[in-house]
Amino acid sequence: MKVFVAGATGAIGHPLIKSLTLAGHTTFGMVRSQSSSGSLSESGAEPVIADALDAPSVSAAVSKVRPDVIINELTSLPKHYAPTDMKAAAERDARVRVEGNKNLIAAAQQTGVRRFLVQSTGFWYAPGEGWADEDEPFAYSASPGVAAGAQRYAELEAMTLGRTEFEVVALRYGFFYGPGTWFMPDGDMGEQVRQQQVPIIGDGQGVWSWVHIDDAADATVRALDCAPGPYNIVDDNPSEQRAWLTAFARYCGALEPPHIPEQQAPLAAGPDDVYYATRLRGASNAKAKRELGFRPRPLQWLGNAAKKFIDPAA
Repeated sequence: MKVFVAGATGAIGHPLIKSLTLAGHTTFGMVRSQSSSGSLSESGAEPVIADALDAPSVSAAVSKVRPDVIINELTSLPKHYAPTDMKAAAERDARVRVEGNKNLIAAAQQTGVRRFLVQSTGFWYAPGEGWADEDEPFAYSASPGVAAGAQRYAELEAMTLGRTEFEVVALRYGFFYGPGTWFMPDGDMGEQVRQQQVPIIGDGQGVWSWVHIDDAADATVRALDCAPGPYNIVDDNPSEQRAWLTAFARYCGALEPPHIPEQQAPLAAGPDDVYYATRLRGASNAKAKRELGFRPRPLQWLGNAAKKFIDPAA
């Protein structure tokens, strides 16, 4: 199968290219410049140069390849996971995701692509009981940054799901961790934790859904042949902020994270950080396990002995 990956040099791009190649697919990675193409060639993919925001160049790239499948993993996220950096990158990231998706869809229509996979979110579900499945709405009434992000993912899914020209799969990933991501001892969040910059806010009851970057790549390859629709690509045990952050600090060789009362946090951390720490809802991976044969590993730094959040609806 010929597979065209947009966002081929991002966090998931590298392991995805490797997984596709190992699975025997002929893989093409879209990059903005020749200087970004070296690592793709080493992984067994053929680089194709195009700017996601330039519709004619995307059309030309897809027409040249004429793939069976397009995988949209486009992002424009900063190197550092910090409020100021995230805020500065937000406008371009939104544009790359939305306009890039439009350009890829148009190219797919022109070239007769059979299937289209798009990156979505498995951690911005609206509050509710138990873990959220794929029928639950996103958190449109959350803090400003979360609400905007949830709306953007909903827009991406609305552009694609339900189309008749090609089959669509929305991959609702959890928070990425593993090599090349923020959440590793040598990653940006590891350094922030060692600097005591990431507090447990209030009771730290916000429930985070995670997925190792290699497991996310494996699930994406499996989605080349599954029934169309959305899939939560998350691990088996969503965990409360107080649990995963305390364990992550130990994993990084850091002191225990500081605590901030929830009523003081909006001034110290900001409304989005408060939402992440106290309001996030975990997601269920039952559909992905059933339909994709998805078998994610446990969250690396919690370990079998750590106390994990238990789904109250289970």
